[in-house]
Amino acid sequence: MNHAKYTQYPSGREEDDRKQLFERYEHIGRVAFRNTLRLYAKRAVWVAVVRTTFLTKRLFDIFASAFFLILLAPLFVACAIAIHRDSPGPIFFKQTRVGRWGKLFPMWKFRSMYIDAEARKKELEKLNEMNGGVLFKMKEDPRITKVGKFIRKASIDELPQLWNVLIGNMSLVGPRPALPSEVNQYSLAERRRLEVIPGITCIWQVSGRSDIPFDQQVGLDVEYIESQSFWLDVKLLLLTIPAVLLGRGAY
Repeated sequence: MNHAKYTQYPSGREEDDRKQLFERYEHIGRVAFRNTLRLYAKRAVWVAVVRTTFLTKRLFDIFASAFFLILLAPLFVACAIAIHRDSPGPIFFKQTRVGRWGKLFPMWKFRSMYIDAEARKKELEKLNEMNGGVLFKMKEDPRITKVGKFIRKASIDELPQLWNVLIGNMSLVGPRPALPSEVNQYSLAERRRLEVIPGITCIWQVSGRSDIPFDQQVGLDVEYIESQSFWLDVKLLLLTIPAVLLGRGAY
């Protein structure tokens, strides 16, 4: 039996179905194309905003750090003389820190401790006063020199990091750079601090500094990462001035 005549469309119906099918999927294709264009447009805008923000931040870091390095040159000289007279050893202290995405870099400070400070640290670790166990802090650290106590209280010891900012290892504002030994103890959530370039000052630096427990420091750093902007950086820099003058949490 020939079934062909039973399965054939009536005259003209096949052509109508083809037209309807084409129109239906042509509409879907146009919608998909428009959605794809919107997606690429949104991505392009997002990339442009991120790159513009990064460029603005970097240019501000370069000009501000260069300006303050020149302006504070007399203070640098005075501090260097005081450190040299107070205790034997180098003027500057170089320490390996962890930067953005885990990149190691040498961070500079004015030396505020005796030259055997690192060797004596193991003896003092049981006296750590920093909650969380990752950072080591003591209010009456015997390794700190007389001049060191003053420059740490006034945050003068951090000023050489303006050089780190100028060459791009650090920013004026961002999470403080951690030691490799500290990063090794980070949880997955705490490693979010490594998503941005570390800074000289940050939210918790202007909110209590070492008086803030480590887990809260991490929370504040993540808050900064998720809401960072040029104007937030300016605000934090302005808040750093009274924080340094009051010296709360500095030791």
